[in-house]
Amino acid sequence: MVSSADRFDVMVVGAGPAGSIAALTLARGGARVAIVDRAVFPRDKACGDLIGPRGLQVLADLGIPEPPGLDVGDMVVVGPTGRRVRLPSVPGTTYPGRARAVTRTVFDAALRAAALQAGAEAVTGRAQEPLGDGGRLGGFRCSGTIRDRDVMADVVIGADGATSRVAEVAGLVEPDRVLWGFAVRWYTDDVVDLPAIAWWEPVPRQPLPGYGWVFPGPAGRTNVGVGIGTLGNRRGGAEATRQVAPFVAHSKRIGLLPAGGACRPARLLGGWLKMGMIGTMPAAGNVLLVGDAAGLVNPLQGEGIAHAMASGRAAAQAVLAGPAHAADRYCAALADRHLPYEAVGAAAHRALVAHPKAVAGATRILTAPGIGWALAGGWSLLWNDLVDGAPPGASRAVARGALRLGSMATAAGPTRRWFERLGGGAVVPPGNGRSPAGAEPVGGVEQHDDRLGGLGRFRRLRRWGHLRPSSRRGRRSLCAWPTGPCRRSRRGPETRTGNRARW
Repeated sequence: MVSSADRFDVMVVGAGPAGSIAALTLARGGARVAIVDRAVFPRDKACGDLIGPRGLQVLADLGIPEPPGLDVGDMVVVGPTGRRVRLPSVPGTTYPGRARAVTRTVFDAALRAAALQAGAEAVTGRAQEPLGDGGRLGGFRCSGTIRDRDVMADVVIGADGATSRVAEVAGLVEPDRVLWGFAVRWYTDDVVDLPAIAWWEPVPRQPLPGYGWVFPGPAGRTNVGVGIGTLGNRRGGAEATRQVAPFVAHSKRIGLLPAGGACRPARLLGGWLKMGMIGTMPAAGNVLLVGDAAGLVNPLQGEGIAHAMASGRAAAQAVLAGPAHAADRYCAALADRHLPYEAVGAAAHRALVAHPKAVAGATRILTAPGIGWALAGGWSLLWNDLVDGAPPGASRAVARGALRLGSMATAAGPTRRWFERLGGGAVVPPGNGRSPAGAEPVGGVEQHDDRLGGLGRFRRLRRWGHLRPSSRRGRRSLCAWPTGPCRRSRRGPETRTGNRARW
């Protein structure tokens, strides 16, 4: 059974940090917002559970109380030889000098509750079947436990994770360029003092294309995990699962975890990452992507929460300033904030994952006696994307110098050219019609599935040619579906009056 269509100003698909911050900002601005998620909250997610300094600043800017958790500061990095470097956590001019460990079960539920309190309307269901509205994506049919519900909106914000259904339906993904990663996480009852990241080599001089982590958490628990980069290979995620037991054993040998206990945890939770923005156009037409859906994950160390929250707010502000040009405005905001760092980081990520011996050499140099200590301050700023807003001093000079060198080294590469297209305001969806490389099941890992529907309809839309040129600046319409396989809205656009005239 299908209910009649509900119409909103904005439909936000996904109630993680990006979606909840977007919905909250929009609701506070007077928009009528639906926030759709198939999960019943609270629910868990595979994550390191650390909210970085920029994420904490977003909470402060929006007046959202920090959820219960544990403050953390400096971080320890352990090289493949066992040498350690302590990266300092220093307050900047635009962010605090700390992070906070909060489980995603608590954090996501708190942000969603804040969005609902601000006036957003929750819809529990899977955003499954796209609905056309006058030649564009107008919403989704959301499958619920009792009945399906058609949700229509003038603007659709995809906050539905790395395998975003919204991004695929809108044709905003260029699969050959995406930098995929897979992470698996579990909890232990051990107590650790400082967060630690470990590079290690399961086979000498053949490092894992990623790292393992041991992070302190609230209530005396520790978050332990393994994350790897797979470039464009969605079948490579199983390697992270295979390295769980070796990483636990390695962590015990180098003292990150206490001796004793099981070598393989009883319950693993895994998930895909889409890193460095590369391969995903963040907006076109009336569709905007935020957080993991837009690939807004740090390509050097995998942090995503702070990027997700900031992008959710930026997308909402772009829409509130005027839906007609929200995509251009949002792309410009992302380019201004992320282009220099992400262009260098994405190119470095691709090069290092493809050349394991280079990783082996780089990690040894960075953790070598004297070198690691001398570079620690700048390394911390650069690695954690904290150069902008960093206090003046030697650390900022080191980080800026490294960023300039990286920019020069990658200036002529294809990754930089892709980002220049974004920075130049080109918001035409890549639209090559190909789905990402198929992913095989990752054995033994319970995956949180961000995908709100399959790829079949997206492929059929492309093959059947239901994407036609639009009259606006020669772009391709996101979804010219009046005669295509997508259902039309049962109700046309409503007339906006009063304080919502802009809609």
